[in-house]
Amino acid sequence: MPGYRRILLKISGEALAGPLSFGLDPGHIRTMAAQVAEVVRAGVQVGLVLGGGNIFRGVAAAAHEMDRVTADHMGMLATVINALAFQDALEGLEIPTRVMTAIEMHQVAEPYIRRRAIRHLEKGRAVIFAAGTSNPYFSTDTAATLRGLEIHAQIIAKGTSVDGVYDKDPKKHADAVKYTEVSYTEVLSKALGVMDASAVAMCRDNCMPIMVFDLNGTGNIMRMAMGESIGTIIR
Repeated sequence: MPGYRRILLKISGEALAGPLSFGLDPGHIRTMAAQVAEVVRAGVQVGLVLGGGNIFRGVAAAAHEMDRVTADHMGMLATVINALAFQDALEGLEIPTRVMTAIEMHQVAEPYIRRRAIRHLEKGRAVIFAAGTSNPYFSTDTAATLRGLEIHAQIIAKGTSVDGVYDKDPKKHADAVKYTEVSYTEVLSKALGVMDASAVAMCRDNCMPIMVFDLNGTGNIMRMAMGESIGTIIR
């Protein structure tokens, strides 16, 4: 039996690039889509938010003297490209999928309407939420939290390149200690950096649990959806 009825899965744009440093790796996308398809077939309602960092990262561009608002809007459009690629992969696996965007572009996707999104989920369709919140200065972590709350997801699942939350970067420190469970307050006070502070605070204020897990582990998306204790739970 699934551990959750409805989840919001956040996948970084970098994850879609796979071994490439930039752009989209079709093989890697198909592999991830196959895992998501398995979860949908198991009866879990799945909403997804994809980052855009594999194509364009607004914060980085702003640091190079591009106007932050312009850079963030470009980043939002990058998430639409990723959403369309992931939709194509899911539909190739016969999973009905809808892309809903916060910035209207009727020729390629539906505009985001909360009640319509919930109806799609209830009908067994995967829903990919693209273009962030349509507002600059908000990350896709915050967009994922907002959409998760709006659709009444039971958990925000963030797939990363590490297997949970550590007290320091495990890629740089061999003595880093992994948390099995950690509180919102500790994540914020220790600046553990697993998600943007605004996203963590929003989850805290609305009692929304966050699961941080290794996206690259075979079968991990299904294991997470079944309620297994993988990664780190923040609550």
